[in-house]
Amino acid sequence: MSKITAAITAVGGYVPDYVLTNKILETMVETNDEWITTRTGIKERRILKEEGKGTSFLAIKAAEDLINKKGLDPKEIDLVIVCTATPDMKAAATAAYTATQIGAVNAFSFDLEAACSSFLYGMSTASAYIESGRYKKILLIGADKNSSFINYKDRATCIIFGDGAGAVLFEPNEEGLGLQDELLRSNGEGREFLQATYGGSSYPINENTFKEGKHYVFQDGKTVFKNAVFNMADITERLLNKNNLTNDDVQWLAAHQANKRIIDATANRINLEEDKVMMNIQKYGNTTSATLPLLLFDYESQLKKGDKIIFAAFGGGFTWGSIYFKWAYNS
Repeated sequence: MSKITAAITAVGGYVPDYVLTNKILETMVETNDEWITTRTGIKERRILKEEGKGTSFLAIKAAEDLINKKGLDPKEIDLVIVCTATPDMKAAATAAYTATQIGAVNAFSFDLEAACSSFLYGMSTASAYIESGRYKKILLIGADKNSSFINYKDRATCIIFGDGAGAVLFEPNEEGLGLQDELLRSNGEGREFLQATYGGSSYPINENTFKEGKHYVFQDGKTVFKNAVFNMADITERLLNKNNLTNDDVQWLAAHQANKRIIDATANRINLEEDKVMMNIQKYGNTTSATLPLLLFDYESQLKKGDKIIFAAFGGGFTWGSIYFKWAYNS
């Protein structure tokens, strides 16, 4: 009997209609298009504006896109994982609501949170469930409504983040395609440099902290950038060496879309040509858990069966890692 691997067999995505351009941001904070573009590579980002709609709305839209494209019966889905740093509510899982709304009535579900590494960790989790043989169809969604905790008077963060969602379907494969290997890491000493301190159990929000805006996300840009450049590039190079892969063996790099300079540094570390680097940061900014599946959503038509893809991410916590993946189908 052939070894079961976990392959992606379908992709879906969704971004909100409202486009927040650099030009619009110039009217909101002291910045300009050239400064933002030069330092981040971002030209615009999508924002979910509708009152009362949260991360689940984005997740449901991405899931429905996948279901419609695949012709999938939601009742066949065994598990729904929503990777997110911005759940709809505390205590109530966003994944449970998402699964119910898409008709995945036979699935169990849970949220997975590792900041910008959430979807990468989710790929590992979904693959392990598939490889166990107990589950056949797992819907993995990366979704974040980052605008819900961004202070649009703080130019250090408001220029970076956007809203969006992407979804993939994991199924068993007996051709050796899908997830091949991974290196995943974390270091809790980094959590003070990128977080939204107030609103968690250590520091509940009160009237004063809310007035002071302490529930918004905070980032020490220089420290995060330095750690992201080193760790994401380093773990990617180590994964390639571990699997005896050269840059000629790799068809694509799918790196977390936080900053173009970080993505470039990772590609340069493994001597990968620019045309092999997936890039959509200019359109969406940093969508946190959604960046990797939105890359697959945008590049799906270019992917070929057997393509070797290196995924890489770095996020708050700190969390980071890299995954070696073989694509399972021609679009």
